[in-house]
Amino acid sequence: MQDHPGHLTDLRGDCANCFGLCCVALPFTASADFALDKDAGTPCRNLQDDHRCGIHARLRQSGFTGCTVYDCFGAGQKVSQVTFAGHDWRTGSRAHARRMFDVFPVVRQLHELLWYLTEALTLPAARPLHAELRGILDKTEELTRQAPEDLAALDVAAHRQDVNVLLLQTSELARAGIGGRKKNRRGADLIGARLKGADLRGANLRGAYLIAADLSGADLRGADLIGADLRDTDLTDADLTGAFFLTQPQLNAARGSAGTRLPASVGRPVHWTAEL
Repeated sequence: MQDHPGHLTDLRGDCANCFGLCCVALPFTASADFALDKDAGTPCRNLQDDHRCGIHARLRQSGFTGCTVYDCFGAGQKVSQVTFAGHDWRTGSRAHARRMFDVFPVVRQLHELLWYLTEALTLPAARPLHAELRGILDKTEELTRQAPEDLAALDVAAHRQDVNVLLLQTSELARAGIGGRKKNRRGADLIGARLKGADLRGANLRGAYLIAADLSGADLRGADLIGADLRDTDLTDADLTGAFFLTQPQLNAARGSAGTRLPASVGRPVHWTAEL
């Protein structure tokens, strides 16, 4: 697992204080990412009695690459220790377990929003929006602390839409100060695109499909990468300095090198060096 430096450390998964929720609540489909099918609410066969993964050190070699790119943004320990006050799904009723599994994905989405909002507040260019950003961050944190039944009924999509309005404005302010012609590739289909050495400074890559794209040596300084699909994207020697709204799961799904320059909000994936 990578460390998330600085101000975002509270929004990283703490498996020691979680009841293995991602290994139980979420479904798996046999694919290049998972070696087997697993229904939501069914424990993974590799989950041990202490909620630890029995093959954690060899997940990639065992066909569970999808597990190595997943991050709950700290939702696992929040649901385990706060929402359900440390009551394990193994020891409670079936209804208790079911409610915990229903709540976990909701809190995970809210924590992802907290990640973006927390990062937005570090961007000097977004200072005119800081008061509004703090307000909606506080509201989002408050939502994560609701009772299980309220969380299960929460309209996360509606709240996400409210947050996204501010994140869009933040993006515009942050990218406005970057020189050069800025490319708008929002939602673009760039699957397998050959973008080696491309000048993408200050680009809008929100929701872009960059699966297996060649971005080696590309200049992504100050780019907005929120929701960009970076699965198997080649970031070898790319410069992502100052790129924002980039999450650890996105980076974990990509390929990179020791020469890839990263923003301070994320850590260099361990498998990048392991695969050299």
